[in-house]
Amino acid sequence: MFRNFLNTFANCFKIPELRSRIYFTFGLLAVAQVLGFVRVPGINGTVLAAHFSHAQSSGGLMGLYNAFAGGASDRCAVSALGIMPYITATIIIQLLTALWPTLSKLAREEGGRTKIVQYGRYLTLIVCLGWGLFTANNWWSTVYNGDGGRLVSAENHVLFLVQTVIILIAGTMLLVWLGEQITERGIGNGVSLIIAANILTRLPAAATALNGMFFGDNPTHSLLGTGILLVILLFAVIAGVIAITQAQRKIPVQYASRMVGQKMYQGSQSFMPLKVNYAGVMPIIFAQSILMFPGLICNALAKMVSSPFLKDNLSSLAIALNYGSWLYLLIYAVMILFFSYFWVATQFNEIQIADDLKKNGGYIPGVRPGTGTSDYLHRAMSRITLAGAIFLTVIATIPIILAKQLNIDQNVAQFFGGTSILIAVGVLLDTMRQIESHLQMRHYDGFLKKGKIRGRF
Repeated sequence: MFRNFLNTFANCFKIPELRSRIYFTFGLLAVAQVLGFVRVPGINGTVLAAHFSHAQSSGGLMGLYNAFAGGASDRCAVSALGIMPYITATIIIQLLTALWPTLSKLAREEGGRTKIVQYGRYLTLIVCLGWGLFTANNWWSTVYNGDGGRLVSAENHVLFLVQTVIILIAGTMLLVWLGEQITERGIGNGVSLIIAANILTRLPAAATALNGMFFGDNPTHSLLGTGILLVILLFAVIAGVIAITQAQRKIPVQYASRMVGQKMYQGSQSFMPLKVNYAGVMPIIFAQSILMFPGLICNALAKMVSSPFLKDNLSSLAIALNYGSWLYLLIYAVMILFFSYFWVATQFNEIQIADDLKKNGGYIPGVRPGTGTSDYLHRAMSRITLAGAIFLTVIATIPIILAKQLNIDQNVAQFFGGTSILIAVGVLLDTMRQIESHLQMRHYDGFLKKGKIRGRF
């Protein structure tokens, strides 16, 4: 099996077009990684180095954001905002397209998708502006507790804000451009590959933390106990993510014979694939984004109120809602279930699918066209969404339980579930499928199937 994999990997470089695409992809990914190490002007390098050496990986939305940026936000790099503003803008545009009739109509018109993509870029600039101002102002007010040194060495506050915001916006838009170039001239989805590469660059930090857990001066876990369980859990999580990412229910579709102009089209059979994990990682991102605020709001209100009773209760509620607490996990799980159905409700339009099937002479065997088809698709999607939502809940809560309840380092725990592993595995599978198509066009064996010699018998 491993030998076949090596042979297939070698075949990738025997096809000139595929070889050039792979080299081009790796080259632009390297440029994106370099941007994460170029420091913004005006940052005190000595204080930053001391702060970075003592920084601890955090969970929640900020930990997810830092992972997507590949640690660039910790390094105060020009790509500190990462690709997240573009992802945020794209999500907003997708939701508006599903909920706003004008955008929904535009998406169905010829050339409408191009305009919507352009709107997404404009919205990315607006998100970058707000996010950049918050980030730059946060850097300005940061003082390292070790020696009291300020993180920013510049003296003019306004000039530093203007300069830094422009640089951060340019860094994000450059990443977006690099992602688009990879999609067009490389292999795989460029934006997704940049995120996956940033996530995988955290592996050295995870390896260092893992070494400290088992072989450090003061090891905190047993190698024979915790180590074996972590290895088993890692393989189980990766296998589960691969299975659920590729899982789909195939709805059979029959097309009747029909006359179009002077040409007769014969009837045919096909199927409609309904993905089990239709929402992807979106429910996790939504849940983390919303749960970031209740604890902060309770803390802020506790400082504002004068009543001792309210102050104590608000403080207790803020502690109960801390990242990793059992109440946090319970609310987190419920919100993932809710947003899984919410995303499917906004993005999966069973009525439009039923109408399109009816117009093209297609029908599901045993189901009446029109309303009957839409009701059938609604029931089928609701059932498989429940399975996907339960899976997402389990995968999302594993790293939190490991980090907060079992005292596993956050750098290690993030690779045992959650958004990081879902994105990394999903992007790698998608890239392998694209490489597979290039290989099969040249009659080479692919990664995802057995060799031809064995397949003949």
